[in-house]
Amino acid sequence: MRLDSRSEAMRFTYAEAMTNPHFYLPLARAAEQAGYDSMTVADSICYPRESDSVYPYTADGSRDFLEDKAFPEVLILAAAMGAVTSTLRFTTFVLKLPVRPPVLVAKQASTVAHLTNNRLSLGVGVSPWREDFEVMGVPFEGRGTRMNEAIDILRGLIGGDYFEYHGQVHELPAVKLSPVPTRPIPILIGGHSDAALRRAATRGDGWMHAGSETAELDRLLARLHRFREEADTTDHRFEIHVISPEAYTVDGIKRLEDKGVTDVVVSFRNPYSAGPDTESLDTKIAHLQGYADSIIARLK
Repeated sequence: MRLDSRSEAMRFTYAEAMTNPHFYLPLARAAEQAGYDSMTVADSICYPRESDSVYPYTADGSRDFLEDKAFPEVLILAAAMGAVTSTLRFTTFVLKLPVRPPVLVAKQASTVAHLTNNRLSLGVGVSPWREDFEVMGVPFEGRGTRMNEAIDILRGLIGGDYFEYHGQVHELPAVKLSPVPTRPIPILIGGHSDAALRRAATRGDGWMHAGSETAELDRLLARLHRFREEADTTDHRFEIHVISPEAYTVDGIKRLEDKGVTDVVVSFRNPYSAGPDTESLDTKIAHLQGYADSIIARLK
């Protein structure tokens, strides 16, 4: 089942996270030179000493792999990588939106997009960590409504005109931002829950998959399509960013294209491993270059 008809070729995103922060700028340059279209930028605010929160994307819900991992602030890192590249896009994967003040996020994102000539996409999600809300002074309850309103505010302010908002959570008098980008910033919704998929279908410019085997991805895509049909948004341009084992062969890429996937996200190590990342910068560049030579070059 194809979710969208589109004429563009598959786009390729390089993912690297929880590594030496000094690696990111040379990795961005290498990814651009190798032919990747974009690079993910991972977000994490802090690591709580004690937590009963469950991480939704590990088999046992463990969060231990995150301890002592470096997470540069997501939009600062995007701006830094944008300064040393000219074509590579940057996609937050994903920015924990409802724990942040939406006007400040709009200001930061508008600035990054303006300075990078529209090379920012905002992947956003609801943090799985109650502690993120606590340390930021934001109620955990009502986070879904807070998320929806924040997306509305981002869209309104990034447009550049005066914008006011009167919601259940947020009250905003008529204000406008400057500078703003010359094109809207794509807002992509991350998450596998029905709430996240519905949000993507009704409010998003696309959806970001957090990784799964093929059968589970197919199930998620079917639910996403159903929610888009219900929302009458199937005729809108819609990005689908996927992490899949099928992304590592030419035939697999073609199968993903047939499913309506627009962007594949590839990485070359297990990000959920405990302990420090011991790969050298040269090894990482060799991995991303090898994939570019064997897959991207054959498809572009």
